[in-house]
Amino acid sequence: MVSFAQVDDAASNSPERIVWNKAPIAIPLVVSEERLVHFPDSVSIGLPQSLTPFLRSQSINGTLYLLARQPFETTRVMVRSETDGPIYVLDISASPSGSDSRSLPDVRILLESPQDAGAAESTSDNRSLSLGYATLTRYAAQQLYAPTRLIPHQSGVVAMPVNAEPVDLVHGAKVEAVPVAAWKVGLKYVTAVKLTNRTQRPLVLDPRELRGSWLAATFQHNRLLPAGNAADTTAVYLVSDRPFDVAL
Repeated sequence: MVSFAQVDDAASNSPERIVWNKAPIAIPLVVSEERLVHFPDSVSIGLPQSLTPFLRSQSINGTLYLLARQPFETTRVMVRSETDGPIYVLDISASPSGSDSRSLPDVRILLESPQDAGAAESTSDNRSLSLGYATLTRYAAQQLYAPTRLIPHQSGVVAMPVNAEPVDLVHGAKVEAVPVAAWKVGLKYVTAVKLTNRTQRPLVLDPRELRGSWLAATFQHNRLLPAGNAADTTAVYLVSDRPFDVAL
């Protein structure tokens, strides 16, 4: 079996900063783990009645305190500024907590002033160029396979929690797929998924057999030996524009 290095989650210490640009903001939660969402000013949340049994929400001095009581699918929630600010749109979801789950970072929502729009757009473009699909994939691979002392620290990378349970990723049910780590950079996500051959014959992995909507998919190795061999396991790195469980 391939030995996966322990992933460094130091990046999760910093808050996830998101500029409000009228696009819905995804807020994934982990059951029984409170997550804080900070706004520029005081806000009130309009929680759908269908969500009240599953989610506890409190708004105090511009910060939303969100605590999921049980898992639920993505639900759209409106958050209204109590001053002259905008109405924010959040897409909130909750997944079960797992032994390998990481703590989610706080979210800090920022307002973009008109005079900063051009500069922010330029910065975003530069980040997208410097952290393209290949760079994101390489970063994820180093986190899994590189010795701890050689693991790089990339500015702007936020570690995201994953539910380390098998998922239906590969068509045909011949390969077990288990998410092991995920990161977010700007508007992109990269998720590392462990793949294990469950058959008694070698398999060649094909990205066209993957379920989900991915911007890029890269295998660490695209050939798996039969189950029980040292090389029956590899990883695939999936780049997406939304969280893994939404893109799947």
